[in-house]
Amino acid sequence: MTRFLLCLLFASSLHAIAAEPVPEFKGSIERLDAGLDALIAPGTKIEVLASGFNWSEGPVWRDGGIVFSDVPENTVFGWKEGDAAAKVVLKPSGSLSDPKGQGSNGLAVDAKGNLVLCQHGERRVARLEKDGSFTPLADKYDGKRFNSPNDLVIAKSGTIYFTDPPYGLKGGQPELPFHGIYSVTPDGKVSLLVDDVRFPNGIALSPDEKTLYIAVSDPQNTRVMAYDLQADGSAKKGRVFFHAQPLKSKERKGGCDGMKVDTNGNIWTTGPGGVLVISKEGKHLGTILTGQATANCAFGGEDRGTLYITADMFLLRVKTLAKGL
Repeated sequence: MTRFLLCLLFASSLHAIAAEPVPEFKGSIERLDAGLDALIAPGTKIEVLASGFNWSEGPVWRDGGIVFSDVPENTVFGWKEGDAAAKVVLKPSGSLSDPKGQGSNGLAVDAKGNLVLCQHGERRVARLEKDGSFTPLADKYDGKRFNSPNDLVIAKSGTIYFTDPPYGLKGGQPELPFHGIYSVTPDGKVSLLVDDVRFPNGIALSPDEKTLYIAVSDPQNTRVMAYDLQADGSAKKGRVFFHAQPLKSKERKGGCDGMKVDTNGNIWTTGPGGVLVISKEGKHLGTILTGQATANCAFGGEDRGTLYITADMFLLRVKTLAKGL
């Protein structure tokens, strides 16, 4: 079977997954500071859009809808307003030779509208082409294969920043002795930025693209790190921006995973309990409590004023006053 036939394109061969009863969902928005009212209006509710996924991840707004990964199912799903269920957009998404392998995780859209994927199974960052083929953008550093690229963000220059923890290896052997944070330029130059953080996960840029944020999912020390990006592309002055470990409890599952930044520089990172909303000064303003281990989030909608959340089996939505980058 050709790769073209394996890859289900956005414009054709879409089919809905079987509708399943929506499990009982109990979520709420916890307001810790009055500053949250300027970002999420009082009285705003969490909406359940779809459910029944194995582990939903990596949402991104594309072509008038939200697309997201189901990592264990090796599938990218899509949902648009009016859909009764999420639809298969791409399968396989991250493991091409083994349909049962690990799929894509983080997703992004480049300046030309192409979908860029962190492919766990292939251990690379790749671009989906119009004909359904994949173009590898980064698959090795220093001649060694990556662990399993997890999440990514694309700068205005076209440079891609991505994290490389081992989560997608699933028993496979690492070739690199660290969990790296990398960049890859449009001409294909791969650079190692940080090699001393265990379990780097979500990644985002500040509005001026001078600060690189990393969500660290270390179960013993989950936190958000910040780095100053230099003119030569390197990352310096690493520091803890927000320490989330004290928030963990039996009732508040998960660690810092996916993250996004709004136009005013506030950080929206998944963390214990759901999505933590943190000011650009590092103050915890509130939490979108999902009751689930929550993987990632992304702003979408025509005005970028809606936060879509992938929380375990659920795809959720929260209307925001904040606007995403």
